[in-house]
Amino acid sequence: MEIILKYFPNLTKEQCKQFAALYDLYIDWNSKINVISRKDIENLYEHHVLHSLGIAKVIQFHPGTSVMDLGTGGGFPGIPLAILFPEVKFHMVDSIGKKVRVATEIANAIGLKNVTFRHARAEEEKQEFDFVVSRAVMPLPDLIKIIRKNISPKQQNALPNGLICLKGGELEHETMPFKHKVVMSNLSDNFGEEFFKTKKVVYVPL
Repeated sequence: MEIILKYFPNLTKEQCKQFAALYDLYIDWNSKINVISRKDIENLYEHHVLHSLGIAKVIQFHPGTSVMDLGTGGGFPGIPLAILFPEVKFHMVDSIGKKVRVATEIANAIGLKNVTFRHARAEEEKQEFDFVVSRAVMPLPDLIKIIRKNISPKQQNALPNGLICLKGGELEHETMPFKHKVVMSNLSDNFGEEFFKTKKVVYVPL
């Protein structure tokens, strides 16, 4: 939990309480339904929570913004972002029902009021949002093809509406078709831990 406060020192009491509660909840749920690899659960705050919050280093969502978290799995990046931005609406979608259940139960347990969940494939979700966020769900061209229909034409943020995803490793090939539009930010510029050396936030206005 200290690592979250190190980079986000201005959290409210309520936000601190919500972030602090995540560890025991994920340990408990993960023992029943595997949403985080067993080896990695110890690194929950660094590898999952802080990684999700990397998106907040690229954009501060305005109150009233709507965001879809596609392929949310156990709730990343959606749940940490929903804690950080209580005035923003997050809709979390995953094709695996039991993962959606874990994310739903955890969000309920910490009292998140700004989240909704749907067990569905990305193709089935027809609503429009200001942004779609995701964490390494699929290659960029495939993802953009699926979510283009979900991006609202109405703008209300400093960045134009589009896709913001967390990626790692070599991305030249993936970003090639969108070269003139893609904005890549290195998370190592914001977070000093070794884990973030190869991690990036990729933003594509749509």
